[in-house]
Amino acid sequence: MKSIPNPLFLALCCCSFTINTFHVLGEISPQPQPLSYVLSCGGNDGTDSDGRKWIPDQKFLSSSGKKDSTEAATAQFQDPLLPSLVPYMNARIFRSPSTSYKFPVVSESRLWLRLHFYPATYNNLDPFSSYFSVVANGVTLLKNFSAAITAKALTQAYILREFSLMPIGTGDLNVTIAPSKESFGFINGIEVIPMPDIFHQPAAFVGYGDQTLDLRSSALQTMFRLNVGGQFIAPNNDSGLTRAWYDDMPYLFGSAIGVTSQADKKLNIEYKADVTEDIAPLDVYRTARTMGPDSNVNKKYNLTWIFEVDANFTYVVRLHFCEYLLPRVNERVFDIFINNQTAQPAADVIAWSGGKGIPFYKDYAAYVTDGQGADKMWVALHPSESMKPEVYDAILNGLELFKVNDTNQNLAGPNPVPSEMLTNAEAEEKQFTPSGSKVGTLIGGVAGGVASCAIVVALVVFVKKKQRNDGSSKTINPLPVYGSSHSGKSGTTGKPHGGSHLMNLAAGLCRHFSLSDIKSGTKNFNESHVIGVGGFGKVYKGTIDGGTKVAIKRSNPSSEQGVHEFQTEIEMLSKLRHRHLVSLIGFCEEDGEMILVYDYMANGTLREHLYHTNKPPLSWKQRLEICIGAARGLHYLHTGARHTIIHRDVKTTNILLDENWVAKVSDFGLSKTGSTLDETHVSTMVKGSFGYLDPEYFRRQQLTEKSDIYSFGVVLFEVLCARPVLDSSLPKEQVSLADYAQHCQRKGTLHQIIDPHIKEKINPECLKIYAEVAGKCLSDQGIDRPSIGDVLWNLEFCLQLQENPGGVQVAEDKANDAYDTHTATISIDEEMANKEVGSNRMNPVFSMLVDAKGR
Repeated sequence: MKSIPNPLFLALCCCSFTINTFHVLGEISPQPQPLSYVLSCGGNDGTDSDGRKWIPDQKFLSSSGKKDSTEAATAQFQDPLLPSLVPYMNARIFRSPSTSYKFPVVSESRLWLRLHFYPATYNNLDPFSSYFSVVANGVTLLKNFSAAITAKALTQAYILREFSLMPIGTGDLNVTIAPSKESFGFINGIEVIPMPDIFHQPAAFVGYGDQTLDLRSSALQTMFRLNVGGQFIAPNNDSGLTRAWYDDMPYLFGSAIGVTSQADKKLNIEYKADVTEDIAPLDVYRTARTMGPDSNVNKKYNLTWIFEVDANFTYVVRLHFCEYLLPRVNERVFDIFINNQTAQPAADVIAWSGGKGIPFYKDYAAYVTDGQGADKMWVALHPSESMKPEVYDAILNGLELFKVNDTNQNLAGPNPVPSEMLTNAEAEEKQFTPSGSKVGTLIGGVAGGVASCAIVVALVVFVKKKQRNDGSSKTINPLPVYGSSHSGKSGTTGKPHGGSHLMNLAAGLCRHFSLSDIKSGTKNFNESHVIGVGGFGKVYKGTIDGGTKVAIKRSNPSSEQGVHEFQTEIEMLSKLRHRHLVSLIGFCEEDGEMILVYDYMANGTLREHLYHTNKPPLSWKQRLEICIGAARGLHYLHTGARHTIIHRDVKTTNILLDENWVAKVSDFGLSKTGSTLDETHVSTMVKGSFGYLDPEYFRRQQLTEKSDIYSFGVVLFEVLCARPVLDSSLPKEQVSLADYAQHCQRKGTLHQIIDPHIKEKINPECLKIYAEVAGKCLSDQGIDRPSIGDVLWNLEFCLQLQENPGGVQVAEDKANDAYDTHTATISIDEEMANKEVGSNRMNPVFSMLVDAKGR
């Protein structure tokens, strides 16, 4: 199987949504109640980031040997992609198959079995030497499985596998982790949850006439679960069944992707007959993807999705339909094709469901055999021209794909193979890295928590299929995760090698500290000095040179995480000096340590002064000044350095504040440098933080300066509204701050979401310009976004309007020109332009306003 990520893993690495369940459902009563288990393997009682309770696994272990052949272990590093410490930072290690999990079950229903794996280093065991099988009541779920190889190929930090098991009745569910020869197995979390019978209807077997497949006696693995035409649906919005539904965009084939729509809020969509909320939540049926309004165009193409699967298995494709646009039979009729075979001619959703706004679903089974292209499952829709419908179109609301066990009660497929891009990137990484240096193989993650940042850096992994004109496909894995069991050390003497690449790189630009200096300044890394924890490691408050306060960022000594970011940070910051960039004082690379030393930022990160804090709220003037400072830092990166530098991770936790509230941009571990100032883009793998990531960068994998502009636009709204950029507790349309702020702008209701602490204190004209600048930064196309210089000039003007609204004169021929949205700007004084803005990039459109009094 190749390397397109299973959507069960995709959103779980980009954000903190997890499956919400309870470890005990049911109380003592005369009638047996279904039992549910949520186990933290190798751990203690704990609560994850969603408030879900996990219980220890010891009492569910049953050994057939003289002694328990398992051990509890703790991961030696924390990947920033982990949504929670529980259950992933603890594991149960298995040395032999003599010990199994035994779960008492009192239920006539099927069971969800969810397995969680985080392939980290436990007890100094190399995760890449771990191979094992998982068997549940005679059904082989995984065989010779390598969680490390799978995570590497799929560019994920951890793996979640979901299975639907046949009813047991009253008895035990036995789950065995069986290590391969001379290897070991491990698991971090297990969920056993009763589920309703959602497979009670047989599936039509494609290509075999009237034959059907009865699923009631089969075990299944969930491969894909998509909300077609809609957004991600979190598990806690799935009617209690704790399923996650993902965006279908990454699986669409070709450039003809149709159009998406949403049901009118006045339309009452309701379940009838056999379709209930157990089949899918109503949110799935409220959105859809259709082919478009032009029937002539629709006749010439198929609306197609493509999925990577394992050969020699039967798969069930479940298609969810709800016709909420057209009310009558034969208005929209289409054919359904699965793997180039007709699965359903003349599909008419109204005829199936009985009316408008009524959900319906259909199951189709198809067998995937060996052969060229056999590792793919194609689903295509095409207008049924023979039926002569009123419109030539097709519609789909949701899609699920399940693997069915074979005749040997097996569901296991081979470990995935890394993509060609990932393999080439790894080779380049090894070639780039000098031997003998700690800067070696990258396992994954980005440097997190500079200075007092206490929030872990989060990455979103976006995966998009790129198609060739000949119809073949190539898998793009934007975010590589490398792994190796060895890395070079600096030697055993406590001193770096004389030929150290970093020593040569930073010579004369920043200091090299000895490990003894660092230990002395942190009192031997005393925990009382910790001011932040990130994916790279811990951040300590320390002193150097007899009392100078510094922030010391230390990688986990047992981890190879973030080594590429470590080198990038030194490369960038050792050459950059600017009032609004955090200053790198030096580094330490000794005895396997990776340590960076920065100026100490007394007031921490911008985010910790906006929300989820007990600190006094910032005034609107303070917020404007901080945004202006951050914009100046970004402007220097884009225009003031020798080559254009794209930060690639602009967010409020990477804007630090010193004791005088001066803003400084930090964390350059993901930054990219263009070879010339005129370079239009850098082709690169997608990295960034969920909620801030430029959608155009995701689609094209081409990084430009305008990607930073999009992220900064999100920051501007975050500063204005003082709420998280992603908040899953809000209604679906409000989860993303970027989307919701734009929606409110269009509706003229932006004032309703402004931070109440500053809402009544903002000058209306200042707010108007600020909001328009922020909104323009979030334009879908980079070409429509302003430059950072234009953003800076407008923010400067906003501050002048706020401080002295009567002292700014507006030229009569001006305001409607800027941005075409009445945005006004101010000319910057020449000295300021030369020093901080860069007059070589000045746009004459943005020099129409003059401050008569100055500042």
